[in-house]
Amino acid sequence: MVTLLLLALGLLLLILGAEGLVKGASRLAARLGLSPLIIGLTVVAFGTSAPELVVSLKAAFSGQAGIAMGNVVGSNIFNVLFILGVSALIVPLAVAQQLIRLDIPLMIVLSLVVLAMALDGSIGRLDGGLLVLGLVAYTSFLLRQGRRQAPANEPAADNSEAPPRPGWHDALYVIGGLAMLVAGSRLFVDSAVVMAAWFGVSDQVIGLTVVAAGTSLPEVVTSIVAALRGQRDIAVGNVVGSNIFNLLGVLGLTGLIAPAGIAVTEAMLSLDLPVMVAVAVACLPICFTARAIDRWEGVVLLGYYLAYTAYLILAATHHDALAGFSALMLYFVLPITALTLAVLVVPELRRNPTR
Repeated sequence: MVTLLLLALGLLLLILGAEGLVKGASRLAARLGLSPLIIGLTVVAFGTSAPELVVSLKAAFSGQAGIAMGNVVGSNIFNVLFILGVSALIVPLAVAQQLIRLDIPLMIVLSLVVLAMALDGSIGRLDGGLLVLGLVAYTSFLLRQGRRQAPANEPAADNSEAPPRPGWHDALYVIGGLAMLVAGSRLFVDSAVVMAAWFGVSDQVIGLTVVAAGTSLPEVVTSIVAALRGQRDIAVGNVVGSNIFNLLGVLGLTGLIAPAGIAVTEAMLSLDLPVMVAVAVACLPICFTARAIDRWEGVVLLGYYLAYTAYLILAATHHDALAGFSALMLYFVLPITALTLAVLVVPELRRNPTR
């Protein structure tokens, strides 16, 4: 009963924190001369990824390498398949051109880089240092670009509708929202891990599912709230920015600070890291078509997340249905999906060859 109450309290904090974060971040975007997309890729994305950073650092220092690595990989898979899927089901998501040309391709490249770094069985301090340097360079580039692209008259439009608010007021919304997101996520994750442990699940599977979903709850609630409030750039930018921060910031800092680095298991190399790369690659054609994520595409993304989770559960329990389920996904579902995306993307390329 206590565990269930903590789960409910964590969820409440997540909802309230996401509302405050989106409200404060969208106002700060206009006040600072930054576009909502840049705010979504930086302040919101990095803030909502704070639980991943805290959990991975704690797991690495506690010797739970499966949770540390599984948390990041599972979160990136969860962010694209579940969060974008659910958000698109609620309201179709417009995708900014910058995401298609820069940020999603960068997410794909970084996923491949992390896979290459993990081939030797660990993410060490050298790997972590390189990733952290990449985070600094990426953030600096975004902030410079955002200042150049933001409309000059946006703050004036807001002031005509309501009395101007002091700057600390919006900053307080952001800080308070982030604090509630982190606290709520921690309550939820700790309670969920206790419940999952009752079923005897390994730390890697817990990291890929329960912990990954729990630490991604800030992104879930933030993206959904942003979509409902009409801040669709924040909704999509939050997911892409969070994935980039997970790879550069969470893995980078954890690998740099953890005494023995982050160990990578054979199961992670053979399945989960390739799935993370495949999900990142699939995100590009889905967003490219009509520069939007429609409801039916949200259904496809959500369906794949449920299939991936079902596979993890079947594999962890050595269920007899695992072989048949794997064959169905490999020889039927995946080829059909790839063919559908190709049919949609090729006409778009012909109509807009320079896009």
